[in-house]
Amino acid sequence: MSVIEKTIEINVPVKTAYNQWTQFEEFPRFMEGVEQVRQVDDKHLHWKASIGGKQKEWDAVITEQIPDQRIAWMSQGGTKNGGMVIFSRVSENKSKLNLRLEYEPEGAVEKTGDTIGVVSGRVEGDLQRFKDFIESRGQETGAWRGKVA
Repeated sequence: MSVIEKTIEINVPVKTAYNQWTQFEEFPRFMEGVEQVRQVDDKHLHWKASIGGKQKEWDAVITEQIPDQRIAWMSQGGTKNGGMVIFSRVSENKSKLNLRLEYEPEGAVEKTGDTIGVVSGRVEGDLQRFKDFIESRGQETGAWRGKVA
């Protein structure tokens, strides 16, 4: 398994950043290669993405969700991945996101891309696009404040 850890500060309150992150079906607006995320229920998501030029689909389960603090997930079948986003308050109108992503590159193209940092750069770009998206709006597109233990 490969691991990527990235951090970004966002100029919105932690509640706003967290609320937007819970809008999983909006991920294609800022995540490169993600074509669709469908929320099946409170804990389950179905993903469609283009990775290394290949179409991939997988299901994921949210393993932990604590409002304004953290969201953790792991794949179920398909592309192996999992991770966690931790949300921290920096100040009243600034928050910090710490993302940890674990994934298993498949095939020569993905393994080469992983080795030269393509995935790391993509994740960093996704976080920057998330920051730009939520800061330009100034408010979340929706929220889910439930807990998953």
